[in-house]
Amino acid sequence: MNQAGNAIKQQKRLFGTNGVRGIVGTAMTPDLAMRIGMALASMRPGTIVVGRDTRTSGPALSGAIKAGIMACGCDVCDVGVIPTPALQYLVREGFDAGAMITASHNPPEYNGVKVIEADGTEMDDEETIALEERIFSEDFAVKSWDLVGTETFDPHLTERYIEAVAGAFPDGTGRGMTVVVDAGSGPASRTTPEILSRLGCTVHTINSTEDGTFPGRLPEPSPAGLAPLAQLVRETRAAFGVAHDGDADRAVFVDEQGDYLEENREFALMQRYMCRKQPGIVITTVATSRLCETVAGETGCRVHYTPVGSIVVARTMRALAEAGETVSFGGEGNGGLIFPAHQHCRDGGMTAAAMVALLTGAGEPLSALSKALPPYVMIKDKIHADEPAALCARLIEACTADDTDLTDGIRINRPDAWALLRPSGTEPFMRLVIEGENRAAAERLQADVMAVIGLSSRK
Repeated sequence: MNQAGNAIKQQKRLFGTNGVRGIVGTAMTPDLAMRIGMALASMRPGTIVVGRDTRTSGPALSGAIKAGIMACGCDVCDVGVIPTPALQYLVREGFDAGAMITASHNPPEYNGVKVIEADGTEMDDEETIALEERIFSEDFAVKSWDLVGTETFDPHLTERYIEAVAGAFPDGTGRGMTVVVDAGSGPASRTTPEILSRLGCTVHTINSTEDGTFPGRLPEPSPAGLAPLAQLVRETRAAFGVAHDGDADRAVFVDEQGDYLEENREFALMQRYMCRKQPGIVITTVATSRLCETVAGETGCRVHYTPVGSIVVARTMRALAEAGETVSFGGEGNGGLIFPAHQHCRDGGMTAAAMVALLTGAGEPLSALSKALPPYVMIKDKIHADEPAALCARLIEACTADDTDLTDGIRINRPDAWALLRPSGTEPFMRLVIEGENRAAAERLQADVMAVIGLSSRK
């Protein structure tokens, strides 16, 4: 039984697995944004780059966090609307820290802040707790009138990210390939179509007008929400369609037939592509499909599991690489893939480009590649509970005869299925993930778990 992983996460009071988020005007306010900016500037003196997604509340919160940063003596470089991975790339290339105003996949009434360290990764738990302590104690290094920071505005810096992604592949990689991009009315409209065009692709777009009300679909890509994308893929005879979440750190796909590619199958296909190029360690979370184990066996790699959260995955990848290990690939089974040769963060634009390269060399369409993978069945559910810790404890007590892993929540491992129950780090419920070798095995374990916890669920 693995019992590591829960202690630090429970100490955070504002930030979840990927930044702080809340409904604008209640949990997420300009006052909080300003205080985050003041705390960040007090901890990371220098020049801080600030960007935002397309949410209607973005300009107000961006203005507030910039005010806090400058009040504590740091200079600000505002890059405007930009994908989160593009901001992370810019931070790593020449800034002391970054702040991204985004609520990622949450609905439009939400917004939030992701804090980026100088190495381009999101701030880890220990430093985030220190940041929160400054916020709550008002321990800010406020400067006098003659020492406040200055602001510059440079949205053209996004071009550096586009060049880096497109330049990671040989010229003409996508020549002759047609693709469709669904930017979800978000910042990917400025980057992904251009990246794929530079690879030689013919690119069609949908939901490419920036709009923080998200009129075409919600920021979280779903099979139902991507029906127009699937239709356009079929109409244009495209090789695939790619869709992004609200800040474009994730990418999900529909194949050439317009069928949704489940994200864990996406992970497995990209893992195979990367590991064939360079065998080594694959880093992913305890919520990822066992397909990653199958592919690791095929390609001579091994899998290292972490708690859920791209921050943990990215920092584990960096730590293992610095220890001399060969790290081939990483990410999560939600479309958030990490390509370590590019940067240590989830990158939807790089994922879209890598899919072009994968299919160029595959000799088969995306639908055939997916169908060739083992037919594991995954069930995802949301559990509403007033006391999540008590619920996990109840399940732990009931499963003493099983192989359990407490890296993050509780994972129950059986020969033909596994289940993971953990509190969401971004929304007010618990997540239940179950996977089986077939539907019957998955539903048997689901029934066992639900019988123990005895609570309502919402899919």
